[in-house]
Amino acid sequence: MRMRPTLSWTPTEDLPPGTTDLGPVAHALGGGGVLVLTGAGISTESGIPDYRGEGGSLSRHTPMTYQDFVGSAQARRRYWARSHLGWRTFGRARPNTGHQAVAAFGRHGLLSGVITQNVDGLHQAAGSEGVVELHGSLARVVCLSCGDLSPRGELARRLEEANAGFEPVAAGINPDGDADLTDEQVGDFHVVPCTVCGGVLKPDVVFFGESVPPRRVEHCRELVREAAALLVLGSSLTVMSGLRFVRQAAEAGKPVLIVNRDATRGDRHALTRVALPLGSALSAVAERLDVPVGGPLDGREAAPASL
Repeated sequence: MRMRPTLSWTPTEDLPPGTTDLGPVAHALGGGGVLVLTGAGISTESGIPDYRGEGGSLSRHTPMTYQDFVGSAQARRRYWARSHLGWRTFGRARPNTGHQAVAAFGRHGLLSGVITQNVDGLHQAAGSEGVVELHGSLARVVCLSCGDLSPRGELARRLEEANAGFEPVAAGINPDGDADLTDEQVGDFHVVPCTVCGGVLKPDVVFFGESVPPRRVEHCRELVREAAALLVLGSSLTVMSGLRFVRQAAEAGKPVLIVNRDATRGDRHALTRVALPLGSALSAVAERLDVPVGGPLDGREAAPASL
């Protein structure tokens, strides 16, 4: 039986309510040296749903776990069928105003770094540099046997050739790029092996039940140590992979500021939580700081509200 990962969080204490005052966020950014930590909420305005917000994908979708993926050929067939279809949509997503604002803050020297829990590559597409992809990237594929890394586009081409006519209609798309398909729609989808050794291919992302590589965690901890403040954007901080950096910053006496509509697991460590939509909130902060939020970057326009 497939077990559902522990993904929810229920407050066990009274938390301060969210505010609409962007002053503390603008003040922190104006001082520079701010480390940004982003979650799925920053990409919802690009048409990629989040996990836990209103209408979040966890209400209808159990993400693939590492244990299921490595332990079952059928689970891998189901994953790659759904992910292959989802990639067609996921790969067309474009940076929204939130991503562009973060990139603009970086260009103006206000940030010490960006850590993202997302696997969509939209920060880089918006122009942010040196982004730490805490959970990896869907744009890369890794072989579990030989460790060979290859572009996702190359795998997409191979899967297209191996599954001619595979055109099911998905019920939705999830933050991990996984499309909602029934087992009947998955059918006998053909999974292709590593071209180097014939081994099992996996997206270069951290699945639920899998640990973030220790060197990556330590790099992020070093970024927290060097930062003047930590700004969390669009994350519920439910899982420890992001929450640990909030705790580290708070224990070091660094200001923690959160912009997220709903309460988060890190609220008790934060100076403030601004409960506003990210795109408009960050645009307002940029205007206060006289930081222009740019237009098209790397040839791609900001995304519409949905794909």
